[in-house]
Order: sequence, then C-alpha cells, then structure tokens
Amino acid sequence: IVKRDVDDAIAKGVSTVVEPEASTGSSPAEELSPVRGDTSEIVKLSTMRKVIAQRMLESKTQVPHFYLSLDVEMDRLMDLRAQLNEAADGAFKLSVNDFVIKAVAKALVAVPAATASWTDSDTLLHKHAHISVAVAIDGGLITPVSRFSEQKGITDIYAEVKELATRARAGELQPEEYSGGTFSISNLGMYGINQFAAIVNPPEGAILAVGSTQERAVVNDGEISVKKMMTLTLSCDHRVVDGAVGAEFMSALKKHIECPAGTLI
Repeated sequence: IVKRDVDDAIAKGVSTVVEPEASTGSSPAEELSPVRGDTSEIVKLSTMRKVIAQRMLESKTQVPHFYLSLDVEMDRLMDLRAQLNEAADGAFKLSVNDFVIKAVAKALVAVPAATASWTDSDTLLHKHAHISVAVAIDGGLITPVSRFSEQKGITDIYAEVKELATRARAGELQPEEYSGGTFSISNLGMYGINQFAAIVNPPEGAILAVGSTQERAVVNDGEISVKKMMTLTLSCDHRVVDGAVGAEFMSALKKHIECPAGTLI
C-alpha cells in the first residue's frame, strides 16, 4: 500500500467497515481445522479437564512461582529398597516414590514453614504432612492425599498410596480423599524424565517434582565416580514460602533421601 492507493480509496469513497462473515455454526475447535481432509479429532472437554485447566491457569497467573533444584545421591536408597523388597518375599514392593513421600514428610516436620497456605487474610501453617500424590488417570490428573504421613511407616505409606492410586484410576475416590492436602509430589521419573518444574496446586504452598534415577559421573574431592543420581525441583508460592525456607526444606529432604535408613525410624 502506497500513498496513491490511500488517495484513490478516499476519492472513491471506499468503506472502511469490514462486514462480519456469516456464521458457519461450527465450534472453535472445528474452525481451527477448516481444511478438507484434515485428520484432526475433536475431543469434547470433560468436566475434569475444564477444572484442571481453570485451576492451573489460576495458579500460573495468580501464584508467584519460584523454583529450587538439587541433585541427590540415590545409591543407599536403591540398595535399601532392594534389600527390603527381597526380605518382603512378595508381601510388598516398595517404590522410590514411597521413600520420597516418607522423606518429604520427615523434612516437613524439620522445616514446618515449608508447609503453608495463603489466604486473603492469613497464612496457614499446617501441623501435619497431608501429602497429595499426583496420579495420572484417563483424561487428566488427580491427587489423592496420604494424611499424617509423618506418623506412618514406609510400608503403611506403600499400601495406602497403592490403594488410593488404584481406586483413583477406577474413578472410585471420594472428594475428601483428594482434597485437603498441605504439600504435593509429582513424579515423572518412571517415564524417563530427568527434570521438570511442576505447577503449585493451590491452596498448597509448594510441590516437589521428582525426576528419574540415573547413573551419572560425579566429582567428589577431585575424584570422578559413577553414582545413581536424581534431580528434585521444588516449586514454591513465594507469598508463603520464601527462598531461604525452600532451600532449608530441600537441604533436609536431601539428608533424608541420602541417609534413607533414618526414614524408617
């Protein structure tokens, strides 16, 4: 477009009003794929997916996130897990996540300021570790809660979480079983994910993202050795969990994971 085109348009009295196109009656999803022969499939939004979308959007737009990551040595934990599972003779099969849940509960007892919730008038400091455990189900995600985890043995946590996850995938959980958590854990290590940052699940003040256990080259005192390592990332609501509090929690968590026998006491 040059000056002459503008002058001609003014002289001819061309209207600048754009007439709206006639409605086709199609949905927004259908309008995204107008090409004939397009193989896109339109999946109607379920109530669960709408709720997840709304809550995650609210979290990312209204909660000031910050993230803390560290690596933990897993050799002792993996050895202890193998010994306990062998001794169980099929009675149970502890997962890495069971140890992480127990270690998180112990760390929250050591650093209670890390288990907090924001409200418009107050900060709630929770006295117990009610840990929400993210479970993938058809069409979405749900977070059944292991209550009073700091008071339970690791085999009790194993049995409870296994039962909750099974019932979650069958759609049998009651609302009180997936609400009221004070801290969340999301584990994608079983999918081979090394590291990720999870979205805070309001009104909880923090969520821990757990990556996979991998063999890595590690330098200790100038010597290179191969160790089993795992990366943990803590996402915090900065309104209630400050950086120093988050760092103190992660330090306590590292200690419990790297000395896993202490989680059994």
